[in-house]
Amino acid sequence: MPIIQKEIHIEPKKRGFNLITGEVLSQIPEIKDITTGLLNIFIKHTSASLTINENADPDVRKDLETHFNITVSENASFYKHRDEGPDDMPAHIKASVLGSSLTIPITNGKLNMGIWQGIYLCEHRNYGGSRSLVITIFN
Repeated sequence: MPIIQKEIHIEPKKRGFNLITGEVLSQIPEIKDITTGLLNIFIKHTSASLTINENADPDVRKDLETHFNITVSENASFYKHRDEGPDDMPAHIKASVLGSSLTIPITNGKLNMGIWQGIYLCEHRNYGGSRSLVITIFN
């Protein structure tokens, strides 16, 4: 089973749930040659995460951000880790809840996701910077 692996970089995103499906696909043209396989995406950061969700209505992304900001609030008095500001520890918690990797089937050169599904980079920091993703394609 041939394996393709590369590291790609995602431009800095605003805090929130950012649809990055197109940005990822533009950096992995090799996918078009895969008939049947798997794509694994791993984010190399502890204050951002990945998830798959609604790709059409931007209100879903806004509602997810609102929900996570209420559920994991900033400035909680019990946080000990505050090295990089009030969004630091909440970002780590959100990243742990959502996760650092996704595995998506590849069929006939395309991601085999539902019509309304897209890949999100969940940026949990106010100023997170560019993000590195390790892409592994199992063919």
